[in-house]
Amino acid sequence: MSKKWNLKEIILMSILGVVFGIIYLLFFFVGQGITTLLTPLGLGPLGYEFIFGIWFIVSIIAAYIIRKPGVALTAEVIAAVVEVLMGTTAGPTLILSGFIQGLGAELAFALTGWRKYTLPVLMLSGVTAACVSFGYHLYASGIIALESWIIIASLIIRIISGAILAGILGKWIGDQLAKTGVLRGYALGKELREKRESQAI
Repeated sequence: MSKKWNLKEIILMSILGVVFGIIYLLFFFVGQGITTLLTPLGLGPLGYEFIFGIWFIVSIIAAYIIRKPGVALTAEVIAAVVEVLMGTTAGPTLILSGFIQGLGAELAFALTGWRKYTLPVLMLSGVTAACVSFGYHLYASGIIALESWIIIASLIIRIISGAILAGILGKWIGDQLAKTGVLRGYALGKELREKRESQAI
């Protein structure tokens, strides 16, 4: 299978990037709400960590569907650009954050030579995205200035969130889309069709 993107794949990456860029922006307000609830308990800094995996999900969905190098990174950057264009309070620096998150997600697929897209690999992608992004946010977001236990708790929660909200949920969304038939021209759709044909024999 060619590792070069075709026009159809580029269009899908762009669509996913736009859709999830909007979703990402909406979840910023969800994070604000959770932070507000946790602040009286002294746990405010953990607010966004519980849902941080959502901000990796487009990279995993796109990679799971298309299955080619660079897809996870590109989809994440597109989503970040959309957020910036929609006026996120984070500003243009969010594009760098999206690049780093996408790079982290891409790492897991690179470790398999972009050949495996099983649930464990998708969850690993969420974990690597969490770890790489945390290393960046440790300084960029001032997490390093917090108490040690908060820093450790933040990392653990982000890793779990990445594995579940990005890895597991990302696979589920991809599978549901494939079942509708709209992905028949992509790697995931072809895999699903082959499974159905083999079961019918």
